[in-house]
Amino acid sequence: MDHFLVSARKYRPISFPDVVGQAHITTTLENAVKSNQLAQALLFCGPRGVGKTTCARILARIVNNVEDDGTHEIHSLNIYELDAASNNSVEDIRSLVDQVRYPPQKGKFKIYIIDEVHMLSNAAFNAFLKTLEEPPPYVIFILATTEKHKIIPTILSRCQIFDFDRLSITEISNQLAKVAEKESIDVEPDALHLIAEKADGAMRDALSLFDMVVTFSKGEKITYSTTSKNLHVLDYDYFFKVTDALITENSSESLLLFDEILKKGFDGHHFLTGLCEHFRNLLVCKEEKTLKLLEVANNVKEKYSVQAKTASSSFLLTALNIGQQADLQYKISKNQRLHVELTLLKMCHIEQAVQLANTLKKKVA
Repeated sequence: MDHFLVSARKYRPISFPDVVGQAHITTTLENAVKSNQLAQALLFCGPRGVGKTTCARILARIVNNVEDDGTHEIHSLNIYELDAASNNSVEDIRSLVDQVRYPPQKGKFKIYIIDEVHMLSNAAFNAFLKTLEEPPPYVIFILATTEKHKIIPTILSRCQIFDFDRLSITEISNQLAKVAEKESIDVEPDALHLIAEKADGAMRDALSLFDMVVTFSKGEKITYSTTSKNLHVLDYDYFFKVTDALITENSSESLLLFDEILKKGFDGHHFLTGLCEHFRNLLVCKEEKTLKLLEVANNVKEKYSVQAKTASSSFLLTALNIGQQADLQYKISKNQRLHVELTLLKMCHIEQAVQLANTLKKKVA
């Protein structure tokens, strides 16, 4: 069997123009290198899978004029990678500090890439302080972390900090489309959009999900339905149907749809959070200015626009409030199915409750 290289490694960027969604950082780093104004201690912060380690490797290669050989791995005696998650003791940092004392045998710089730097112990951070503040002229430290708040302030003050953005659904789906084209894979745009949503802003996660869906499809066209089935994602249509039932006060239909969702193996809590997200999207569709906040496929946008006209803002706000309260109380509920069913029944009778309240106000007046 031939060796399979996952897409996250196969399509890892090898130059700054290839990096998706981080132009504010790649441009700054490129200009810093060209103008010889690159700091000796850099801290890359941001969510997982957005390109922190990738940018560190690209920068390391550029600084030392190391060419990528197509394997996306660094082969240079002057570039060192350290995983702080498994090398977080004082002894590990002292060993690193001892190595820093020796200048590079070849090339201009010794570059140390320390991933997950927030995992270092406080003692290790303190042992690293002096070297990080005044490193030898031939050393560059590139630190990467997903949790900047866990790094002590004295370390932060010694670094030039770069905050990486979470990737948008559009950016991820566009990149996946390019990968699919290179691999000659026939895929529906809606399927790519669904993968991008599931990835939650991380390109690495999106590429891993893409590989899984491709394997599941067995060379056939990748469709939205097969993707939602493979990724165990609840179809948009269910939320549209449930909302229609709630608006028309059809309580039995809403309960039957919920029963169908449970039989498909979905969790009640997952349904609740999805329904609240659906209400939020309908509210967003009420105004043209906020329509850009709706990150869904174009054909789904049309469905949202149609349903938003039938649902009043007062109904959506009240239903969203009921759903949020149910979301908070779900885990402590003894009978979670009944908890969700009562929530749906309350939503079904929102209009009646409003009319009753208005009637009582008139009587009091």
